[in-house]
Formats: sequence, C-alpha cells, structure tokens
Amino acid sequence: MEDCIFCKIVKGEIPPGLGEVYNDKNFLGFLDIKPLVKGHALIIPKKHFKTMLDMPSSLGVELLDAIKDVTLDLIKENKGEAVNIHVNNGESAGQVVHHLHVHIVPRKKGDGLMDKMV
Repeated sequence: MEDCIFCKIVKGEIPPGLGEVYNDKNFLGFLDIKPLVKGHALIIPKKHFKTMLDMPSSLGVELLDAIKDVTLDLIKENKGEAVNIHVNNGESAGQVVHHLHVHIVPRKKGDGLMDKMV
C-alpha cells in the first residue's frame, strides 16, 4: 500500500523507527518511535496485512519466532524482566496504523506502566 508508513519502512523509503532489532524473510522488527518504555519494539510483516485476521495462518509460527527472538534479546539486554505483547486489531481496538504490528513492551517490577496501558 502506497500510503502505509510500515510498507515504506519495509521498502527502505524511511528508516525503521529508532533502529532495527529483527529482520528475516517475512518480518521486520524495530524500536517504536513513541515508546512506552525503553526497548519498546514492533514486529511487522513485510507484506501488507491490515490485521492479524488478514495474515495467513501459515506465517503464525514465524511471527511467534520473531516475537520470541526480540523478547529474549530485550531481556538479555536488561531492558526488562518480562514483557507485554499486544496487538491492536482494528480501529475499535485502538489500531492507528492499518498494517499488522505486534508491540513488545519490556517490563520491570514496579515500573508503574500498568497505569498507562489499556
């Protein structure tokens, strides 16, 4: 899609957020430009799918592997002890960019982030 910011990132037309953290044949991971906390990352498919419901199930294991790899790296880098993983799937659920993206938000005990999250 021409106007999709994530498609432009995949095509190399604009830089990937605050830096790339993952890249394979079908998925790209990068640090969010408006992070909730340091290390907040996004995983996106390189092909445009509006929501998770549009993505073929055959890519599910590969998406999970990308999420796990980025999560383990964030924990290893001491960005968090744990993570919240979430997807806003559709406008009513808070999806602003209409290209599937998975948020990985590092968490530390007592970080107070639950007050900011939905």
